[in-house]
Amino acid sequence: MAQQAGKAAARAEAPITAPTLCQMKRDGRPIVAVTAYDATFARLLDEAGVDVVLVGDSLGMVIKGEEDTLSVTLDETIYHARAVRRGVRRAHLVVDMPFMTYQVSLAESVRNAGRLVQEGGAAGVKLEGGRRHGELVARLTEIGIPVMGHLGLTPQSVRALGGYRVQGRAPAAAQALLDDALALQQAGVYALVLEAVPRELAREVTAALEIPTIGIGAGPDCDGQVLVLYDLLGLDPRFQPRFVKRFAQLGEQVVSAVGRYGAEVRARRFPAAEHGWSRAAAPRPRTRRGPRA
Repeated sequence: MAQQAGKAAARAEAPITAPTLCQMKRDGRPIVAVTAYDATFARLLDEAGVDVVLVGDSLGMVIKGEEDTLSVTLDETIYHARAVRRGVRRAHLVVDMPFMTYQVSLAESVRNAGRLVQEGGAAGVKLEGGRRHGELVARLTEIGIPVMGHLGLTPQSVRALGGYRVQGRAPAAAQALLDDALALQQAGVYALVLEAVPRELAREVTAALEIPTIGIGAGPDCDGQVLVLYDLLGLDPRFQPRFVKRFAQLGEQVVSAVGRYGAEVRARRFPAAEHGWSRAAAPRPRTRRGPRA
């Protein structure tokens, strides 16, 4: 009963916006963010009361099976964003700007961000990098597109960084990251993802900013946390980075369930009589969607 009441309350709440997230920081309420790439998972996250749903370019690795995020295109991102938009009602939908969609020119970057909002249904866009994107952030916020920043380990720069490594350990690097964070806030970002940075640095950045920080591998002192849904559900047991906690082991359950299904099909135990129709039975009305395959 309590779980059902919680779901009903989450559905009844007003949609979360960029100003809502800033208010959550001021109120000391932690922000819960999770990635999603389809309508079904998006609906479940929304029902669970997640505050931010991110359509990350991590879809390149999670959905496409690539080694990094660099191959993800704008059209692919829009496709997944549109699907996720159909599933969320309350959660704030943020969509990553893929590699090379905001690095060529200001005009092209604005156009691409506009497509994520207009075609993908994004409530905000996320881009990686620091002060060099200040002009773009200012322009997007000026025309009404909220921007979330991303500092620390920036996956789109993985080749320049030499791999997926913790950032900001050296004093000079830590100061540069703090300076970038302040510059992005000044330019107009409403929130900032901090990925794979030392806890002490994340705490310092969080304290220095008026906007919320959302950590991933950045310790518990950020204003919120984000994880890839497939990671927290344990859908790929081969992938176990230090910053991920498994809240379920669904990969094992999926293999088991599909194995049982296969066994029943091969033994001709499925489908049983209750899973079909016969001529003698009275016709039943079809569901709205009809059979799905």
